[in-house]
Amino acid sequence: MPDIRSFTLNFGPQHPAAHGVLRLILEMDGEVIVRADPHIGLLHRATEKLAESKPYNQSIGYMDRLDYVSMMCNEHGYVLAIEKLLGIEPPIRAQYIRVMFDEITRILNHLLWIGAHALDIGAMTMFLYAFREREDLIDAYEAVSGARLHATYYRVGGVYRDLPDSMPKYEPSKWHDAKDVERLNRNRQGSLLDFLEDFTERFPARVDEYETLLTDNRIWKQRTVGIGVVSPERALQLGFTGPMLRGSGVAWDLRKKQPYEVYDRLDFDIPVGKNGDCYDRYLVRIEEMRQSNRIIRQCIDWLRKHPGPVMIDDHKIAPPRREEMKRDMEALIHHFKLFSEGYCVPEGEAYAAVEHPKGEFGVYIVSDGANKPFRVKIRAPGFAHLAGLDEMVRGHMLADVVAVIGTQDIVFGEIDR
Repeated sequence: MPDIRSFTLNFGPQHPAAHGVLRLILEMDGEVIVRADPHIGLLHRATEKLAESKPYNQSIGYMDRLDYVSMMCNEHGYVLAIEKLLGIEPPIRAQYIRVMFDEITRILNHLLWIGAHALDIGAMTMFLYAFREREDLIDAYEAVSGARLHATYYRVGGVYRDLPDSMPKYEPSKWHDAKDVERLNRNRQGSLLDFLEDFTERFPARVDEYETLLTDNRIWKQRTVGIGVVSPERALQLGFTGPMLRGSGVAWDLRKKQPYEVYDRLDFDIPVGKNGDCYDRYLVRIEEMRQSNRIIRQCIDWLRKHPGPVMIDDHKIAPPRREEMKRDMEALIHHFKLFSEGYCVPEGEAYAAVEHPKGEFGVYIVSDGANKPFRVKIRAPGFAHLAGLDEMVRGHMLADVVAVIGTQDIVFGEIDR
């Protein structure tokens, strides 16, 4: 028998499957992993400290940059915590818009996850398919906020503005001739809601396509079935949330168990796995995309029938409308005060959590009565999942580390806060 000696291997941060700046130090016995030690801190951007040095309303944009594929869900947790401290509630239309964009964000996140995860394991086509659908939803982001990624669309007391009545359209260029442009603009003739409705009609068939490529694929199953198994009890002990917990068979979802905004008025199901392996977590996320599609459809129906304000009418917190600010001295003063020093939040502390695509994303804020928070602590779902990585890969082969990192859906912005 050959003599196999144990050795240490660096996995990342420049490894194509390390998803950002993950550095893993693997202790190997031949090709079997004995121990995995995740090293973090290569990206640390001090988001919590930065938020403590700025007025409340100026830190919403920092939240987008935490988990940079689930932008609006991060904003949601932050504005909910401030609204709790202020004791205010946004108008019902704003709540529906927030829920709709939370679910759009969930689909965006899962599309990027399935594309990258499949690419890591060796399925190239998936990546191209997933990005085709992401493009439409990113256009919806751009239509409401002007930005394709870091939207900064949610505000304390509502959302930045109401949904637009028209969609941006393609114009002829050296890449697209008139015939191409006509085809590309076919579903952009109406409002944003018309565009999203068209998307929700097409999307279930697209998810079927993903499943045709992967669900019964022999290679996909060999790479994911029985890999990174976590029992329900252990998943709870490790602090797992979201698909990582539901994949192990625990039906915990904040949208059902601790409803916020208007989730208790909507009809949707919570998919749950039973084996707690990479394959079950894949199936859970696939079904979550279908359920998010259902929620978006219900929000579109409601928003069509119920026009109304999307921001509270308190100029101590929400800026006055632009035309009002140009005419009225008092409105101008409100505007100036809001954007120069913000607003003071009553003393106290609040924790608000949302069902982020990756799990429970919570923001804990302590206020000392000033115009900036005394303390901000972010509870990022990926942090607890990364802590369980060592346990999940022990006894597996080196190639399985890639499958486990993929199934955790790690984004380092929220881990290295």
